[in-house]
Amino acid sequence: MSSASHYLESVLHRDIPLTHEMGLQVLDWQAQCLRLRLPLEPNVNHKSTMFGGSLYCGAVLVGWGWLHLRLREAGIDDGHIVIQEGAISYPLPVTGAAIAVCEAPEDKVWKRFVSTYQRYGRARLSLHTRIFNEDAEAPAVEFDGQYVLHR
Repeated sequence: MSSASHYLESVLHRDIPLTHEMGLQVLDWQAQCLRLRLPLEPNVNHKSTMFGGSLYCGAVLVGWGWLHLRLREAGIDDGHIVIQEGAISYPLPVTGAAIAVCEAPEDKVWKRFVSTYQRYGRARLSLHTRIFNEDAEAPAVEFDGQYVLHR
């Protein structure tokens, strides 16, 4: 696990205790792509698949974690990240461990977000996250979230 991954997992488990109970692990942070893992057992529902609420949390958290690490890389440490709204779809059941993924938005979107925050002390960023069954190629969950950074 990289130092950034270890750092983020510590932050999540300390600041959002539910992540520890969910068994959330930070797999890696590479090339501005964050991957988290959620095991099935602590997140299972009555159908022996992953609970939709756990999947929603995973989808939100991978976006939150992505933004947290990206801001840290950019040297921005004076803000608070919150999720403002989100839309989710569940095209496939998650039948084992889940892998949540958030990739970087377009560079021009990121630059506009940073400049807006630096100018006004508040900015919004839309992030698209996906969750996969471990070792699967098709996403089981698609999430679009709007995150707000404010001082």
